[in-house]
Amino acid sequence: MTPIHSLHDFFTRSGAEVRLYHLGRRVTPLTMAELARFEALEAPWAEPWQGQARLACVFTLGDAPEPLIWFLALPLDEQGLLSPAPRDAFIQRLLETLGRNVQRLGEARDEADHLMRDNPLAFTPSLPFQALLHARASQDLERPASQHLELVEDYLAGEQAGHWQSLGLQGLADFAVRHDDAQARHLASRLPRLPVEVLRPLCQCLEHVAITAELALALRERGERAAEAGDLETLCDCLRAQSRGPAEPVAAWYDALLADPHACGPDLLAAMAARGWEALEDGQRLPRYLARLAESPQADFTALARDLALIPRLRLPVLMTLRQAPPESPIAARLGGLRRDH
Repeated sequence: MTPIHSLHDFFTRSGAEVRLYHLGRRVTPLTMAELARFEALEAPWAEPWQGQARLACVFTLGDAPEPLIWFLALPLDEQGLLSPAPRDAFIQRLLETLGRNVQRLGEARDEADHLMRDNPLAFTPSLPFQALLHARASQDLERPASQHLELVEDYLAGEQAGHWQSLGLQGLADFAVRHDDAQARHLASRLPRLPVEVLRPLCQCLEHVAITAELALALRERGERAAEAGDLETLCDCLRAQSRGPAEPVAAWYDALLADPHACGPDLLAAMAARGWEALEDGQRLPRYLARLAESPQADFTALARDLALIPRLRLPVLMTLRQAPPESPIAARLGGLRRDH
């Protein structure tokens, strides 16, 4: 029998119905083929977060009524490739727990749950990430949305305008995943009047899904209003939610913010890197972003630059920007300070 060396091997041999998701920067699907290449050290992790490959494994064995869900944070090396030893240790413990009969997992749910409770690779996602994963997996598995969706749809359609307190995060996540273009148009028109208590958790769900240009523009307008009022948290939430809009409006807002030295505080710069990294894949915008980052004394320049450099498509542009920074530039000053500290 072929030995099991990887998560991919385990899921393939178990006969499980598996759905995999990135769970670091956004909740986005991951294919088994992508997992196989990553575990074989043939490809870096596409969406690293804080030096980790954060992964959700949603899988069902046999006729089990509910899937098991594993949250794993796999360490990455400096090139964004898997550091195999912790994964290997997890696989070894998994096989010991199941007696090397992977089909037993369907009968040993309690043992598998215990394995995750006592697992150094396990982590607990934030509540918005958990809600989005549930919404995305339910849709992918062709299961109904939660019972909270209907109330959210009625509220956002203007039918329950005064009762936002009864809305649940899971309903907002289901709406974000399942809404159509007509609902997006209506939401864009309602966005200026949404209470901030609804707007912010809704934004934390929308940041994981593709949105229309009209909704992206409405988020920018609401974010700019928040900035004028000094509400930095709402501004950052709107910026993150807008990050999966069409490339042109996202880039236009980033350019406007990066052109304003007073707008680019550490929280806003962190929001750009966390959810809008695709917009930074630009020969002019990336150097401008790194310069603003270097100019912000409260920003963790080293951590954010390193995290961006782990993203495969940004690795070379980030490293080249840092290496080619003029000696008198803020970037060079920051790098010089780091060298002196070490």
